Amino acid sequence: MRPQISPQPGQQAEASPGHLQRLPAEPRRRRFNAVIETPKGSRNKFTYEPDIGAFRLGKQLPAGAVFPFDFGFIPSTRSADGDPLDVVVLLDSPTFPGCVVRVRLVGVIEATQTDRSGRRVANPRLLGIATKSLEHRPIKKVRDLPPQLLDELAHFFVSYNAAAGKRFNPTAPAGRKRARQLVREMAARRTR
Repeated sequence: MRPQISPQPGQQAEASPGHLQRLPAEPRRRRFNAVIETPKGSRNKFTYEPDIGAFRLGKQLPAGAVFPFDFGFIPSTRSADGDPLDVVVLLDSPTFPGCVVRVRLVGVIEATQTDRSGRRVANPRLLGIATKSLEHRPIKKVRDLPPQLLDELAHFFVSYNAAAGKRFNPTAPAGRKRARQLVREMAARRTR
């Protein structure tokens, strides 16, 4: 490992590998950090690799399929599948891999995922509104989202997982209290 060198005045400190996963999940009450892995409109699925502190091209979606919104994770959490909690971020325009976006959680699509070996684990998709979004500012609760949008998101994740040989079984969406509860539980799980 490279030694940490203090920055000179006016310079930024060098980030260490895994630094994005160590950001606080909830730096302010009811405001959460989301690290974007894959921007809206991308056919490429990027994955954060904490060991190297960089993003790796994980896979490509089939022709015509793209991510409907920015997609990433809530740092300092650990889900049942061993990864940080996934989050779909609604904002006015796409960002980029590694962008940290402050979000308000409005709900969650609870789901189970079955991998190729047949193992089933909980794998929810949190729904967050970027605090800087103008277009989505009126959305306060999952009920404020059009039902068709929730159906399309669930269908996207079903199709996305099917292409990888996995099954994604969404249940009815839950509200913001459940979403915040999940983050706090998964943040506590990570510290154990």
